[in-house]
Amino acid sequence: MLTNVRAELAKQSRRPATWLLLAIAVVLTLTFGYVIPFAGLNGRSGAPGSGRGLAAMLPEAVVGSTLGGLPVFVGALALVFGVLVAGSEYGFGTWKTVLAQRPSRATVHGAKTVTVTVAVGTLLGVLALFASTSAASAVVASVENQPMHWPGAADLLIGVGAGWLVTTMWGMLGVLLAVGLRSVALPIGLGLVWLLAVQNLLASIAAPLLDWVAQLQKVLPGPNAGALAAALGANAGTPGVGQIVGAGQATAVVAGYLVVFGVVSGWLLHQRDIA
Repeated sequence: MLTNVRAELAKQSRRPATWLLLAIAVVLTLTFGYVIPFAGLNGRSGAPGSGRGLAAMLPEAVVGSTLGGLPVFVGALALVFGVLVAGSEYGFGTWKTVLAQRPSRATVHGAKTVTVTVAVGTLLGVLALFASTSAASAVVASVENQPMHWPGAADLLIGVGAGWLVTTMWGMLGVLLAVGLRSVALPIGLGLVWLLAVQNLLASIAAPLLDWVAQLQKVLPGPNAGALAAALGANAGTPGVGQIVGAGQATAVVAGYLVVFGVVSGWLLHQRDIA
């Protein structure tokens, strides 16, 4: 198992797309969390209609600023990473080559799960996001002559853990879609449509009109990821972020989806043809 994990990590670390996804996540987080809001500042208060003030860009708010993009656009990038980890074997036709080395399908799936969990698409990606937003917060505080009050170590660890949980859930959804559809392009397309369009339409259009849709939101992965981010300080005006349930329920639901996505994708890989 350890050999397969090392091989999978080495393979993904040498793939340019992996680092491109990480770079895009960092750039988008800094752009919409700091660059645009800072450019729109009017003195020391947020510009009218911006929904963000100077306080949201200071070090004390770094956890919420980092987690704000995870329910939607960073989550979408994590999903793409998960699809690439599992779906590339179908695209390149290398499943038979991998399994001919005699690891079991469960071992290969486990190695890919570990890769999605700890590689740059998830845990290391979240750490990179926290590092970049912390640097941006320090720059803003220095330019605006504001005190640097950083969150406590416990708050930072909770924020990193929550970010890892959300991105890993989306990454494992990518693995499930790739294994279920045995391809790369279609899983990415369907996954992005769900994250970027369907769940936002449900929240903004259907939920206010239909009570059963509003109740359904409380058990869907996206709204619960947004609720977890909101509970830890993410701006409620950020797309996908909203306190529709408590932090405890949001954590349990996201963790539950993570387990389900992992189990179902492993079962499908074991049961179905790889061709």
